[in-house]
Amino acid sequence: MAWVTQSIAAGGLRRLVRRSLSLIGSLAAALAAAACMLTSAADHAQAHPHVWVTMRSELLYAADGSVTGVRHAWTFDDMFSAFALEGIAHKKKGAYTREELAPLAEVNVTSLKEYGYFTRAWADHKKVKISDPVDYWLEYADSTLTLHFTLPFQTAVAVKTVRFDIYDPTWFVDFSFADKDPVALVGAKPECKLGLQRPGGFNVSQSQPLSEAFFNSLSAGSSFGAQFANKVTVQCP
Repeated sequence: MAWVTQSIAAGGLRRLVRRSLSLIGSLAAALAAAACMLTSAADHAQAHPHVWVTMRSELLYAADGSVTGVRHAWTFDDMFSAFALEGIAHKKKGAYTREELAPLAEVNVTSLKEYGYFTRAWADHKKVKISDPVDYWLEYADSTLTLHFTLPFQTAVAVKTVRFDIYDPTWFVDFSFADKDPVALVGAKPECKLGLQRPGGFNVSQSQPLSEAFFNSLSAGSSFGAQFANKVTVQCP
């Protein structure tokens, strides 16, 4: 994980450590990340993101054609996965069962609530309210952790156009869809058309400060990370 910065104020360091802790649920990981930040040196603009996620998503349809929610599978980068697994008890070396990872899965989904699970949805251009995750669990394979979870819509929507965006408003986490089978429609009519817009390049003014202090000032309500949004649109007849 590329934790890089020249110098970080004590307050900013504490904030980053707390954010790391809430995301991965491991004190050892947070301390290791903090040590990396203090000993690394590079351009400030490279200080974010800190976590990389490769994802696949499914838009869920009911038999009547209404949309009921979104199912995600987020695979974290190998360094983040190694940090997150520090201290997790497991019987078999190099392997973790779903049951052994259940407490960590709980920490993950709980900590993501403040950020709306990095998922925003609209139905015919009207914001859709999303409920807390269900059917969540962690899988360990190929040295990485994958978080599986379903976000039900509070009310199923029967509309022609549905869109959902995925991004971290603070760009602490960078999301990208998998190259193969990034999005699927489950139970949708065959006539429905799927569109995927991946984020473009880094769009920021040359005069805009990108110090760690700048990133520390961002919150769940910030718009900075929207430029890195992955946008999925589905149109049905």
